[in-house]
Amino acid sequence: MTILIEQPEFEGGIGERNKGPVDENELVLDGGFVVPETMPDEGFVAPDTNSFGHTFRDYHVESERQNGVEEFYRTNHINQTVDFVRRMREEYGKLNKVEMSIWECCELLNEFVDESDPDLDEPQIEHLLQTAEAIRKDYPDEDWLHLTGLIHDLGKVLLHPAFGELPQWAVVGDTFPVGCAYDESIVHHKYFLENPDYKNPVYNTKYGLYSEGCGLDNVLMSWGHDDYMYLVAKENKSTLPSAGLFIIRYHSFYALHRADAYKHLMNEEDIENLKWLKIFNKYDLYSKSKVRIDVEEVKPYYLSLIKKYFPTKLKW
Repeated sequence: MTILIEQPEFEGGIGERNKGPVDENELVLDGGFVVPETMPDEGFVAPDTNSFGHTFRDYHVESERQNGVEEFYRTNHINQTVDFVRRMREEYGKLNKVEMSIWECCELLNEFVDESDPDLDEPQIEHLLQTAEAIRKDYPDEDWLHLTGLIHDLGKVLLHPAFGELPQWAVVGDTFPVGCAYDESIVHHKYFLENPDYKNPVYNTKYGLYSEGCGLDNVLMSWGHDDYMYLVAKENKSTLPSAGLFIIRYHSFYALHRADAYKHLMNEEDIENLKWLKIFNKYDLYSKSKVRIDVEEVKPYYLSLIKKYFPTKLKW
């Protein structure tokens, strides 16, 4: 099955639609990407506030959106069990839902807004290109990292009817290991008390199903877009380096790369790849702001990277 993506026509074209006002104190990159002005050798500088005027990843500020985010995590933490994750990996690991290209998937994803994210209420393709272009500026020679920035959230197509239209709690949000104790650094940790695995003696110890240094590849993660896109990339024989696949799979694993939790499960390869993930995270998180990308301007570059690292059509 192939999904044909039809894009709406906008007066003046896509490029003009996506260009926002440019402040003279801001730096405009190729493609219309705007970031705060900084010295050339300093690279990307994270803004102080998100697109709502709040600090990033602030899950306590009072707002209607924050209340929705907390309810999201309550549902997520109750339902993400070992059994659920195993069922999802078995079902979606078949990759029998859709056949389409990476760019078609980018356009398909444009229909959705992530309810778990307190920093962003824009369609997802905006965030993908913001992330990729910011990385491209600071790491011009690491083209695999540019592409990783573009595709890291494509697993969110699980929200689409063609993929089963999974609820948001099973697609987005911070990820965490299942099958062992839930670290207290996980956002809204209190809701794990209602998870059936919480009191299971097989799962509720420090190591649970795992062992010291077993490697994250052997650890079951809560199901969502990260693990799904990792499966898609791996099974479609992507030639991205292991660090790229690691970023895709663990970019929402904030307990690890922000709080240093679960390091006892990592092996040497994980430790090396984590260095790249921490670099990536700055761009993934702090590029969420009210900027616009000239999609048609940057599209040829990213199509060339897709051709380099992926087959023309992928099974999803």
